[in-house]
Order: sequence, then C-alpha cells, then structure tokens
Amino acid sequence: MTGRKAIILIICDCIQKAFFMKSCIDFFFFFFTSKHLIRRALIYICRYKCLHIVHMGKAIFLFFPLQVKRTPYTRLCSTKNILTVNGQFPGPTLYAHKGDTFYVDVYNKANENITIHWHGVKQPRYPWSDGPDYITQCPIQPGGKFSQKIVLSMEEGTVWWHAHSDWTRATVHGIFIIYPKHGTGYPYAKPHTEVPIILGEWWKSDINAVESEFLRTGGDPNISDALTINGQPGDLYPCSKPGTFKLVVEHGKTYLLRMANVGMTDLFFFGIAKHQITVVGTDGTYTKPLKRDYLTISPGQTMDVLLQANQPPDHYYMAAKAYVSTVGVPFDNTTTTAIVQYKGKYTPSSPPPLPHLPPYNDTNASATFTSSLRSLASIDHPSNVPLNMTTKLIFTVSVNTVPCANNNNNSCAGPNGTRFAASVNNISFHAPSNIDILEAYYKHINGVYGDKFPNIPPLIFNFTADYLPLVLEIPQRGREVKVLEYNSTVELVFQGTNLVQGTEHPMHLHGYSFYVVGSGFGNFDKKKDPLRYNLVDPPIQNTIAVPKNGWVAIRFRASNPGVWFMHCHLERHLTWGMEMAFIVKNGKTPDSKMLPPPRDMPPC
Repeated sequence: MTGRKAIILIICDCIQKAFFMKSCIDFFFFFFTSKHLIRRALIYICRYKCLHIVHMGKAIFLFFPLQVKRTPYTRLCSTKNILTVNGQFPGPTLYAHKGDTFYVDVYNKANENITIHWHGVKQPRYPWSDGPDYITQCPIQPGGKFSQKIVLSMEEGTVWWHAHSDWTRATVHGIFIIYPKHGTGYPYAKPHTEVPIILGEWWKSDINAVESEFLRTGGDPNISDALTINGQPGDLYPCSKPGTFKLVVEHGKTYLLRMANVGMTDLFFFGIAKHQITVVGTDGTYTKPLKRDYLTISPGQTMDVLLQANQPPDHYYMAAKAYVSTVGVPFDNTTTTAIVQYKGKYTPSSPPPLPHLPPYNDTNASATFTSSLRSLASIDHPSNVPLNMTTKLIFTVSVNTVPCANNNNNSCAGPNGTRFAASVNNISFHAPSNIDILEAYYKHINGVYGDKFPNIPPLIFNFTADYLPLVLEIPQRGREVKVLEYNSTVELVFQGTNLVQGTEHPMHLHGYSFYVVGSGFGNFDKKKDPLRYNLVDPPIQNTIAVPKNGWVAIRFRASNPGVWFMHCHLERHLTWGMEMAFIVKNGKTPDSKMLPPPRDMPPC
C-alpha cells in the first residue's frame, strides 16, 4: 500500500467515526460544501490517528463527538444491549496535550438520561462541564445534546471519562490520555508504545435491573459475574477465551500501560506474571518511579505503569482480582486475565503462568503500596504543598443503616431488617431532582441546598472501636454544602469508622487534585499524626482510598471557584449517600471568578 493510499484510508476511517456516517462518500459532499466543518474534521482526524502531526497556532481546539446509544455485546455466553459511546465498549480513548481546550458534543441516542464526567480534569473556573447530574448540570435527556467545553490545565498523564448518572458508568467509560506540552517530554525514557488497560466488571443482567433491585431491597447489590480487562473477562471464564485481550511485546522494549479502575464495587490487586511493573504516574500527575510485583488501584483511580519486556519469550498472564477487607460481604472472588505475548518462535507455556497477587483481604499489602507513592517533586514538576492552613476539616466516612420504610423488620435486606445508608459527617446526602446545585448557586435560588455542612463530626466517639452502639448507625438526611473562601488553604482528614462494618472508601474530589500528606490506621490524633506528615513529596491525586478503620489527610488550595462534588467511588456507597459538595467562592479579580454558563445547558 502506498503512503498516499494509507493516508486516505486513515482519513476515511476517522471521518466515519467522527461524524457517524456509513461511508466516506456520505461525508465528502458536506465536507466540500460546508467550510466550517473543514477545520473541525482536520483537527479530529489528526488527533484521532496522527496525534503529533498538526499544531494550529498557540491555541488548540479539539472536537470529539460522543454518541451514547444501546449496542448489543456478548460476554459469558450471552448477549445483552448495553449503553455505549460510539458503539464501543470500553468507550473510545481520547487524546490531548497539556493545556489544550476541547469540545465534546454528547448526543444522547439512548432511552435514559446521561451525563459525562471528566474524571481528573480540574475545569478551572468552568464547572458547567464537570458532569455529575443534579450537582453541576441536569442530565441530557433522551434525544438531547450537550456541547461540553473541557479545559485542561495542569493535568499530564492518564485520566478518564465516564457517565455520572445513576449506574450508567458501568459501561460508559474510557481512557483520556494527556500528553506533555508540545516541545516537552516525559520525565522518563519514552516507551516503545502505550496501551490502555481498563479494569472493570461485567454483569449478565442489565445494570439498570441490578440497580433497581439494589434500591428495592435496601441491601447490597448483586455481585458482578466477571471482572474484566479492557472489557474482556479472560481465559478463566466460560465462552471468553477467544476474546481475551493480548498485549504483543518485543523483548527488550518498554511499554506504558495507561491504567484505570472503572469498577463499580471493588479495589483491585493487579500484576503480571514474572515481571515487575513500575508506577510513574497516578491521577494525571507524575510520581517517582515505584517498582513492585503488584499494585493496588482504587475505583476511580488511574495509573501510568511501565512494563519492561525483559523475560524469556513466552505467554504470561496479567491478572486482576478484588481486594475486599470487609468480613461477610459477598464479592466477585474471580480473577480476570489478559496475555502478555512475546514476539518470536517458541512453544508457549500452557496455561500461561499467573502472577502472585496478595490474598483478597490483605489490608497491609494494599495500604503499603498506596502509602509508598511519592510525587516527582522536580524543577519541572514541583511539589507546592500548602503549609499555612486556613481551614481544617475532619470528615467521618461511614456505612450506616436506617429503619425500613414500612416498619416491617423483615422487609429490607440490610442488617437486622434495616436499609443500608452511608454518610459524610453523619449526613446522608440526597441530591435535588428538578434543578442542579450549581444553577441554584449561580442564580441565587434559595431552598435548594443548605450551607451548614459541619467542619468536624457532629458526634465524637471511638470511631474505629470493635463494638459501637446501634443508635450511632442512623445518619441525618440532608443536602448541606461546605463553603470555602477563594484561595483558602484546606486540610481535610477523612476518618473511617467501624459503624455497621469498616471498609475502604475511595474518596474522589471533583475540580481539584490534592496532596496526600498522611495516612494511618485507627483514630486520627490531631496532635501526634501531623508530626508524621510528608510535606516534601506527597503524591498528588484526585482519588484516595481511606483505609479500613483508618484515616487519610489531604491538602489543597481552594483556587478553583464553583460547585465541586466529593463522594466515595464505590457506587453503592455513593447511592447510599456518601457524598457532599464544596462551594468555592469567587475571588476579587476577573481571572479568579467563575465563568458564565454555556447557552445549551440541559434542562431538567
């Protein structure tokens, strides 16, 4: 194939994907008669297939059309219609450079509401495109469209995007790769190639049915039928071997794994048989290289991981399994696999060897890995940890119970006939249903939310004691937000509790990255524990797992005005109410004030 023919085929393929057309012929009439489409098409084409070819001036504006629709997919011997983006599961990988601005046209061709959240993107002064339904926008209704403006700032590395409406993110998600600015490079040797590695779950049932049953009973949701790597369960599940993801490698080369845990219910242990892996980034920032036999990755978290193909040519399993510390709670205790396949002529091992991962309930293995991460803290990627704190907060994160609605102790599936709930500082949050909080704040609409979220737990007790009075399990129901002054420096301690039963809580903050300055087990000691803070090179993250019956301290500067959601990224905990929102007030200068909304915000 000549180079010219290859380029034409690439352009044709990109045009079809960009504009949802059956063939290139359908497009060319519009392309040559509508001048305003030319720049849009060229930018999309060059970014989709030829990422480093075109740079148009100082400002880059990219366009990504995303069409949400139902598509049939077959896994585990059966087929079902799932919600997809552009017909793909997982969804398409998007690409940009640090500092880019791009636009996403989201078309809802499905029969249910949808929103898209840009997980790890700070959206400076522009929360309107952040995505959580009824927090920063009303959902895009069936047949609707919303053009989201996505503003990149300090992000560099791997982040991701996903639905943020009900449980739709189970299948609506994808990797988002943010390259260094033009003219700069990685702080490590450039890898041979990069590969998205997406860890997730698969239910044979429709995810809406799983959610509905979960809400009806008040208990835990039905566990997934498989774990997945890049949407495939792998060799160890029925009817799955032909689709197992394969990473073909050449001996002596290095591969960059762009990883995300998109799972709904569990943290994961991950490893590759007979290979060490090196973490060089997390949540869109660089880290000091951390070489390990395994890693722990929380729901919502992303990682950049280097794999050196330095073993004898063979087939090796990469594998992931759930890390679950809670006793007596059912979980998907299976293992998903993909294959690292070396090029060359040899007789591969059958079956391939599996990595040695920690036991499913090894809390120390999980906490040790997480606490070993360090930011790069270099001249080009400095660590600017706030030192003089103006706002100190302590938030308990708890699983709770509430009485069954009809007072029949046998009608709900929670402990002792109750319904499960969850809370932050004993407030189980419930979002509005006919307006979003951001609109109410911007337009000064009263009665939508309160601004009295407590700075410290309203009830003080031995949070991690083995036995706690049942009366402490019942939270208040509310819709309070915490208001922060612009540019205030915030220290927030997440304190896990043993109410109902202690477990991990991967807490995610929208609109910000934060420094994870400390963590530990037991109750936070405000006099002793800060003496052990890492204020030199703490990791910069947007999602951090609070350890079972432990605590995590984070710091950030509140320099991004707007309404910003914070919640546990375990979907059942979010649904139960482990969420709240910050309102960061405007500053005094024009460039420290929230920008106005776009004209096409979806209506409620």
